[in-house]
Amino acid sequence: MDLQQYVLNLPLPNTVFFALVEATAKLVDLSDRYWQSQGLHGARVRILVELMKEGGTLLPSLLANKIGVTKANVSLLLTPLEQDGLILREPHPSDGRKWVVSITATGQTFLLRHLPENRQRVADAMNALNTQELHQLLALLAKLKNG
Repeated sequence: MDLQQYVLNLPLPNTVFFALVEATAKLVDLSDRYWQSQGLHGARVRILVELMKEGGTLLPSLLANKIGVTKANVSLLLTPLEQDGLILREPHPSDGRKWVVSITATGQTFLLRHLPENRQRVADAMNALNTQELHQLLALLAKLKNG
C-alpha cells in the first residue's frame, strides 16, 4: 500500500484516537497558556495540585508518578517552585535518605487565587458539549481507561 494512502485512510478507531489527542492537546494548551500568563508551567501547577490532593506532602517519587514524569524531571520541576517559595523540600521524618515535598502557605494562596480562573477557562471550552454529552464522554473515557 502507498504510504500516503496508508496515513490518510485511517480505520475508525485510529481516527477517533487522533481526534481525542487533538482535542486534549487543545484543552491542555488553553490551560497551559493561562498558567504561563501567571508565571508558571502547567506541570508545576500539577505538582501543587497533587500535593493538595494528598494533604500537602508527598515523596518526590510519588509526585513523579502522579504527574507522569521521571524522577529526574520532577526534581527539575521542584527547583523553581522551591525558589518561588511555593514548596519546601525537607528530609523525610523517618528515613534520612529521602526527601518529602510540602506545599507552603504561599503555594496554597497561589492556587486559591488562580485555580478558579483556570477552571472557568477550561469549563468554557468544554461548554461546546451539553451536560448529557459531558456525562456520556466521561463514561466513554472511563471505559477506555479501564480497558
